[in-house]
Amino acid sequence: MKKWLCMMMAAIAFFMSFNVKAEEDIMSDKKVLVAYFSATGVTAKVAERLAQVTVADLFEIKPVRPYTKKDLDWQNPQSRSSVEMRSGNARPEIAEKVTNMSQYDVVFVGFPIWWYREPAIIDTFIESYNFEGKTIVPFATSGVSGIGDSGGNIQKLVPEARVAVGKRFADRVSEEELQSWAKEWL
Repeated sequence: MKKWLCMMMAAIAFFMSFNVKAEEDIMSDKKVLVAYFSATGVTAKVAERLAQVTVADLFEIKPVRPYTKKDLDWQNPQSRSSVEMRSGNARPEIAEKVTNMSQYDVVFVGFPIWWYREPAIIDTFIESYNFEGKTIVPFATSGVSGIGDSGGNIQKLVPEARVAVGKRFADRVSEEELQSWAKEWL
């Protein structure tokens, strides 16, 4: 009986090591941050899933003055978001900062698509840190719009970083899809 029990325990440990190895293949020794801005909660859900599957720290980019529904009315040319996006130089103030950005190797930056690109608050976030030698991977949420030139826009703000083109996701993106996509930078 003892021999049989020992053999069973060894077999279980052997098969469990394959599962652990598969998870380790997904992760890396890189320190990862998922930073996101979410005006309505959609991007927040995707960012939370991404942070979970990449074993990353999570940071919400919050404006000092939160956006109201009226501010987000893209059909009103006088709405706050419309004015900011037309400006090109708008830099909405951020309420909190990442305490130790220097510890991260890879920073996933998430946002909703506004006017076919990243919102101005993302530019504020990017310009607030030294990203030299880091990899920045944009990801966006939108029902229909693509990520546009967001990666190129961000690259112009931080030429010393490696900035990926990025990808747009629907709000119901699976953990498996996020994990498969994120592996390229981990």
